[in-house]
Amino acid sequence: MKTVLVASSKGGVGKTTIATHLAAQAALDGLRTALIDADPQGSSTRWAERRSVLESAVLPLDGTRRKAWRKSLPDDAQRTVIDAPAGAMADDLESFLEIADAVLVPIQPSTLDIEATVPFLDTLAQHPRVRRGQLRVGLVGNKLKPWTNASQQAIELLREWPYPVVGQIRDSQAYVVMTALGKSLFDYHSAQIREHQADWQPLLKWIRK
Repeated sequence: MKTVLVASSKGGVGKTTIATHLAAQAALDGLRTALIDADPQGSSTRWAERRSVLESAVLPLDGTRRKAWRKSLPDDAQRTVIDAPAGAMADDLESFLEIADAVLVPIQPSTLDIEATVPFLDTLAQHPRVRRGQLRVGLVGNKLKPWTNASQQAIELLREWPYPVVGQIRDSQAYVVMTALGKSLFDYHSAQIREHQADWQPLLKWIRK
């Protein structure tokens, strides 16, 4: 089983969007997928509940009580995605960091967002598994407008950091719509949607390593 933690101390960076899309994509690939919702707001859980009528349903589990969710995780689960709570530093995520195979850190292309993420990455860098190279960390540029100088400059800045930029997700109202429906971009096949799906391929490739 592969476990992916989506985390950032900065709120509003798109953790839930990324977590739900990763869960949907895994389920559509035929993997038995669980989505651990550690955010008290419960957005990932509501998304999974709306998705429950689909063949590619995802199992939502309450992750707000530290390790309690492990008792409910099916033995045959093949992919687990964790949607971390906003405002959490590495110390707050210890129960997840000790079992995760990879950590994704979404960052929006603004100076304030980038600066606000630095303290979180600093605490992450001190975790023993990260220091020993046992836990991979990847940055995800999210809500990008690729045609703007601001987004391009933000990505160049992120590339100077010690963690790789493993995904660049463009800004689109489609994500808001999909979340409300309990769906993802991967559930659709129109030409316009495929352009957005292409944004995810480097990220998905990195996770599969």
